[in-house]
Amino acid sequence: MRLIDLSQPITDGGPNCPVHPPISAKVVATHAKDNWHMEMVSLATHTGSHLDAPLHKIDGGKSIDQIPLGSFVGEAVLTDLRDSTADLAIGAKLLASRLAGDLTDRIILLATGWGERREASEEWHYHSPFLAPEGAQWLVDHKARAVGIDHYSIGGSRDPENTRTHEILLGNGLWVVEDLRFPEEIFSVGPRFAFWALPINLPGHSGAFCRPVAAIADSTAI
Repeated sequence: MRLIDLSQPITDGGPNCPVHPPISAKVVATHAKDNWHMEMVSLATHTGSHLDAPLHKIDGGKSIDQIPLGSFVGEAVLTDLRDSTADLAIGAKLLASRLAGDLTDRIILLATGWGERREASEEWHYHSPFLAPEGAQWLVDHKARAVGIDHYSIGGSRDPENTRTHEILLGNGLWVVEDLRFPEEIFSVGPRFAFWALPINLPGHSGAFCRPVAAIADSTAI
């Protein structure tokens, strides 16, 4: 089996949601000084490649540890939206034109190309493509299990659209994975593949860091 990494790196001072605390990753012990090596990291749980549980936007919703771990492993459907322009609202019509076949219980991954533009810039922070509320409802109606995007927020940076998109998805039991990265090789394996995004065990939390990967079967295996 071959694993294709779909995660974004977390680095000291690296790009993240502008309303979240800045990322701090510091070396606090070294071999030269302490005879061992250690780092200290400070960041919000919704930083880098991460999962949103219903509690993130739904009062009384499930926390990340209340979602069965097996839910974060399943068949993904990659949606190639790399021709997306700034501020594009991904709605029902666009999704219907790019997604074919049964979407029941599938993890829908929206590849907008913004993962390759990841930097602390005005464009990346505030003008990304985003899943519009009507697109979120379309995915709910087609019984998707979850949805992911290559940006820090599935609903972009604007409200009320951002809040409404999250509420529609999370309120209907879909979990969300954000800040993905889609390397060129993932587009050569076909639009459907096994996807893993196991969360860190953070009881009672509204989300958690994860390491999303595409798991590609080795055709040479016996």
